[in-house]
Amino acid sequence: MGAFVRLKIKLYAKDNKIIPYNYQYQFSSALYLLLKFGSKEFSEFLHNQGYKLNGKPYKLFSFAVQFEQFTSQKNYITLESPYLYLYVSSPIVDEFIKNFVIGTFERTFFYFSSGGNEIKFLINNMELLPQPDFETETKFKLLSPLVLSTVKEYNGKLSPYYLRPEDKVDINRILTNNLLNKYELVNNRKTDGKVELEWDENYLRKHPRITKKVTINEHGRNPVDVVGLVAPFKLKGDKELMKIGYECGFGEKNSMGFGMAEVIHTRQ
Repeated sequence: MGAFVRLKIKLYAKDNKIIPYNYQYQFSSALYLLLKFGSKEFSEFLHNQGYKLNGKPYKLFSFAVQFEQFTSQKNYITLESPYLYLYVSSPIVDEFIKNFVIGTFERTFFYFSSGGNEIKFLINNMELLPQPDFETETKFKLLSPLVLSTVKEYNGKLSPYYLRPEDKVDINRILTNNLLNKYELVNNRKTDGKVELEWDENYLRKHPRITKKVTINEHGRNPVDVVGLVAPFKLKGDKELMKIGYECGFGEKNSMGFGMAEVIHTRQ
């Protein structure tokens, strides 16, 4: 499908420099809007249906936002520099990447608002990032929190349980199954590969808490709290599954801004 599956977009925040702490929903909506300017039909298909396997939809893209310079308060982020970087990734090059690039040329800015606060982002420039190499042991740094969940009974009701670092068996099982499904959708065939995740122990010693709670659609009718993990990790196993995770995002809710990671190059 081609080597360039990831975009790095430099944004300029015009006038207002206050961004909500829970910004994922707004940026996800902006991505669909920009994609719509490239192809209305594809944007609506992806938003409303997605690619389905066993009845479960997958959007097969992820994104992350990195701020150049900022301070963080309880409910909002203040941009000390007006520049920020939006990373967008998908293996669906012909439909997603190309239409998204077309959309950014058609519309070189976007707005979003949250809690009455409106901000305009200008698209300053864009670059295609080359695909990294993957080894049978590859180190990753998360650009957005990794979300993995299962269902557990709580007070007699089944509720989502978001995995913590100590849930090693469930992490590897659920992460691998998620990647196997994405692989099958992207390549139209199955594989029996697997991966095993190991957290960066030095990072864990310095950062006892690596969980991060994020509220999706905070000011909407149905806000949802999710808990993600934010530590560097190493994957052992199938390189093709690592590649799929890099392209689509690792774990769940990738299209809402979770699970994007970059490869940490050790030979420098």
